[in-house]
Amino acid sequence: MSQKLHFETKRLSLFPLKNSYMRILYTVSIYCYQFVVRFAAMFHEKAHLLVKGQQETLSLLRQNINKHQYTVWFHAASLGEFEQGRPLMELLKRQSPEVQIILTFFSPSGYEVRKNYEGADFVCYLPFDTPHNVEAFLDVIHPDKAVFIKYEFWANYLYALHQRAIPVLLVSAIFRPDQLFFKRYGIFYRKLLSLFEHLYVQDQSSADLLLTIGIDNVTVAGDTRFDRVVSIAEQAKVLPVIKAFAAGKRILVVGSSWPADESILIPFCNAHTDISLILAPHVTNESHIEAICGALERSYVRYSEATIEKVKSADCLVIDSIGLLSSIYRYGEIAYIGGGFGVGIHNVLEAAVYNIPVIFGPNYGKFREARELIACGGGFSIHSGDDLNILLLRFLNDGAFLSHAGKKAGMYVHNNKGASEQIIHHLIATEKASS
Repeated sequence: MSQKLHFETKRLSLFPLKNSYMRILYTVSIYCYQFVVRFAAMFHEKAHLLVKGQQETLSLLRQNINKHQYTVWFHAASLGEFEQGRPLMELLKRQSPEVQIILTFFSPSGYEVRKNYEGADFVCYLPFDTPHNVEAFLDVIHPDKAVFIKYEFWANYLYALHQRAIPVLLVSAIFRPDQLFFKRYGIFYRKLLSLFEHLYVQDQSSADLLLTIGIDNVTVAGDTRFDRVVSIAEQAKVLPVIKAFAAGKRILVVGSSWPADESILIPFCNAHTDISLILAPHVTNESHIEAICGALERSYVRYSEATIEKVKSADCLVIDSIGLLSSIYRYGEIAYIGGGFGVGIHNVLEAAVYNIPVIFGPNYGKFREARELIACGGGFSIHSGDDLNILLLRFLNDGAFLSHAGKKAGMYVHNNKGASEQIIHHLIATEKASS
C-alpha cells in the first residue's frame, strides 16, 4: 500500500486543487452545513451563538486590528485545541511582544470561554469556509503566518493562504492509519497536507505515516499541552479553603467526573473513612450537584458554601464551580480523571504534573498520554468498581507503590515538555527574517 500511495502523492501536482471536483463538492458541503447551522440557530443556543458571532467577526476585526503590524493568526477548533495553542501564543508574546496575535475559534464552547483571553490581541469566531468568507477574512487580517492546531484542515482557507504565499504551520498534530489522508481515495485530503509549510507532530508514528504519503516537512516536537500543564503547576493558585480541607487528610481528587465515574467512586469513599474526597464534576448544574451530595454518606460541604472552619470537619468537598481543577490537583495524593466510561477521558496531564498517580476508565485508547502514562507506571486504567477498590486499597496500604507511581507520572510530564520552544523558534526566525 505505502509504495503506491507514495507514488500517487508525488503526482498530486497534476491535480490542481483550485478547480478539482473534490474541492467543489467540499465547498458545496460547507454551504449545506452553513445552511443547517443557521436553521438550527432558531432553536439551539450554541448554533445561535456561532451564527451571531460569525456575523460580527469582520466588522469587529476592522475596528480592532492593525493591518500594518506583523500578524500571526492562530486557529483552534475549540477549548482543547486552544489549550494546545496557548503555550505557543504566550511564549511568542514574551519573546516578540510586537507581534499581533489573532485567535479564532470555530466552536462556541471554545470562544465563549476564552473570548476575553489576554494572550491574543483579538479573539473571534472563524467564518465558515466558503470562498467568499475566506477572501473577506484574509483581506481584513492580512496574516504574515498562520498556525492551525491539531486537527484543522479547512480546504478553502488552506488554498487561499497558499495562493497568497502565507506560510501555514500545523502544530500538536497526531495522525492515525484510519484517517482519510491514508486511504486510497483520500487524494484530496493528502493535497491539503501539502499546503502546510511545516507540520509539527506529537509522535514518531505520525511522522512515519506522513512519510508513506510523501509528506516529509515534518518535525516530531511532541504535544504543547505538556508545556501548558507545567506552566499551570508553576503558577498554581493558592486555595486556602482547599488547603484547610486537605490538611492532615489523605486526599483523592476526582476531576471532570461523570455519573458513571461517580457511581463507583462515591461508594468506595463512603466505605473507606481513611481517605477523603475532593470531587469536581464535569457538569456543575444544580441537579447534578444535588445527586452527588445525595449519594454521599459521609460529611460533605459544597465549595460555594465552604469556609475554612467548615471544611476542617468535613470528609468530602464537592466543587460546584469551574476553573479551579488544575490548581486543586496539587492537594491530592491520588487523582481519578473522569470520562473513561463514556466517550473518552479528560486531561490526565493536569494531575500527573503534580507527581501523583492518575486513574481513569477503560476508554482511553485515543489518548497517547494515557497510554504512555500506563506504560511508564504513572497511569492506571480500571474497568469496574472492583478494579477501583483493589487499586485504591493498594495505594492506601503500600506507600512505596504510591510514591513510585507518583514520581513516574511527574517525570513523564516533565520529560515531554519543550514542544513550544521548537515551534516558536520557527515563528520567530521567520518574523525576524521578514523584518
